[in-house]
Amino acid sequence: MYPSYLELIKSGKINERIEELYRLASPCRLCPRRCKAKREDGNVGFCGASLKAKVSSYDLHFGEEPPISGYRGSGTIFFAGCNMGCVFCQNYTISHYRHGSDVDVEKLANMMLYLQRSGAHNINLVTPTPHLPAIVEAVKLAGERGLRIPIVYNTGGYELPEVLDLLDGIVDIYMPDMKYGDSEMAKKYSKAPRYVEFCKESLKVMHKQVGVLKLDKDGVAKRGLLVRHLVLPNGIAGTREVFRFIAEEISRDTFISLLSQYYPAYRAYEFKELARRITREEFEEAKSLLREFGLRNTYIQDRFY
Repeated sequence: MYPSYLELIKSGKINERIEELYRLASPCRLCPRRCKAKREDGNVGFCGASLKAKVSSYDLHFGEEPPISGYRGSGTIFFAGCNMGCVFCQNYTISHYRHGSDVDVEKLANMMLYLQRSGAHNINLVTPTPHLPAIVEAVKLAGERGLRIPIVYNTGGYELPEVLDLLDGIVDIYMPDMKYGDSEMAKKYSKAPRYVEFCKESLKVMHKQVGVLKLDKDGVAKRGLLVRHLVLPNGIAGTREVFRFIAEEISRDTFISLLSQYYPAYRAYEFKELARRITREEFEEAKSLLREFGLRNTYIQDRFY
């Protein structure tokens, strides 16, 4: 089964999406901040993105969830900058310091084709939101030149539903975080006002577009939604509300990745409540909530140091 973006390319309808994304990028209204930065004049907003994509690295990645990494690796492209400001970000050199290089659409498309030739199961776009116009234009170019593997949208979950509508038929697999169950926590620790409101509506749009995650005979994802949740110390992530929402308002069949990898990175030590790893008890409580809400399709990163 060919990825869905090929139909949009063949029909020419992808051109309308690209045009609309560039229009939304300057003045910028691509994410819930709607900062209106005039990128065509060289201005940047919170995320620091220009009209060109900025790439930190690209390679086969074997550390994602099993259906994403598969047995050949995920073709991961890390984009620099982020529309969130998590004080505990483990990739802060990329997201906050924006280490990377500007690339034109031609080079970005060639990265995708290189990853496919290297055996990647998919093209995994990490923190893509600020760079969407260039990304979709590159998908079109790469698709015309032979790209035939699924597109993964790997996001922090701070999205605008109306922008996600423009990705319908382009993205095959959505892999958002649902970082918080309480927007006050999101505002304090990730500088993301109304995060929960936007994340919930965005997950509904994602699920409507691609449905429950579908795997091939080898257990590799082809299409669907996979939600990540990182357990934070002292209940800051609001795990109960996260799982309640997914179970009751998305689907109990939703695939969930429960992560135990939190450690105090970046500025986390400035906050006493974040200045330690999670405990075994905290993680076991999160696992029990999966069972309580009947969420059965799970990947458990049960890793402690």
